[in-house]
Amino acid sequence: MKNGLFVFIGIVLILTGVSYWTQGTVDQDIRILKLAHGLNTQHPVHETMVYLAKRANELSDGKMEIQIFPSEQLGNEKECIEALQLGYLAMTKTSTGPMEAFVPRIRLFGIPYLFRNADHFWKVALGTIGKGLLVAGEDLGLRGLCYYDAGARSFYGKEPINSPADLTGKKVRVMNSVMAMDMVKAMGGSPTPISWGELYTSLDQGVVDAAENNAPSFETSRHFEICKHYSLDEHVRLPDMLVISAKIWADLTEQQQAWLQQAVDESVTHGRKLWTEGDAKSMAIVKAGGVTISHPDKKPFQDAVQPIWKRFLEADPNSDDENEREDAAIGQLINQIQEIQ
Repeated sequence: MKNGLFVFIGIVLILTGVSYWTQGTVDQDIRILKLAHGLNTQHPVHETMVYLAKRANELSDGKMEIQIFPSEQLGNEKECIEALQLGYLAMTKTSTGPMEAFVPRIRLFGIPYLFRNADHFWKVALGTIGKGLLVAGEDLGLRGLCYYDAGARSFYGKEPINSPADLTGKKVRVMNSVMAMDMVKAMGGSPTPISWGELYTSLDQGVVDAAENNAPSFETSRHFEICKHYSLDEHVRLPDMLVISAKIWADLTEQQQAWLQQAVDESVTHGRKLWTEGDAKSMAIVKAGGVTISHPDKKPFQDAVQPIWKRFLEADPNSDDENEREDAAIGQLINQIQEIQ
């Protein structure tokens, strides 16, 4: 009931046009853009967005200001994406997981073990496929500006998870993502969607037994205080995505769009450096905190998720079922990605 009340209050505030969400300016010559996300201020991706705001201000000679609201101050990822569609929020940083519900083709990033390594991922993300997916939701009010490095996601819990068998009977926290739920089911676990802000308490109280994420998120969330086993199975490379409201993007002048896009592009390069440094720092912190780091054989995990691959690769592109045709389109992209060296 409490969560439902908060959602209701949030909807009322949005529909009444509360100024907190309004994209306005104090000075007509200054464009203010609000950017919301769920990470805390110690996370390297937050630091990347701070750099973005700094560069946008510098490139525009102070005529563009990006105001950042971290730690789910303006809502969780799904709520912020919806606010973008309505034009009440300018930008949000979201994992591509929650974007699946809005832009089905984004499910591509959730295919387990799709990318061989980080270099392979970035060749795809910065290439034709990645660029096409950024704008795939523009007709739905969502325009992707870039991808931010979010490394590889791995399992962590109170007990070791070194094979799919170790997930049997365990409740595993996942994002609100169909692909994440399908993956955990295929590996034998019980997927349990829980918002990021509620996960620490859920792990502490035993609502879930395990979760999965990258090292900086595992560390900065302090989940390592509860979960003393981190298994680097690296099952998926799910990027973060910076998304702007298509309505607000269209309202920007060409010059404002140019300032913003240049700042975004520069922040991607800077963010990759921050990620490499932050990932190493986080691994050191969790090790010092008593976490056992394991490097399990990935093949049993890869074998367990083969039904997910088959679903897309064997889908009929000429089917009368629209969902199967969309699966087939993702299957074609999978084949293209595998050919990228």
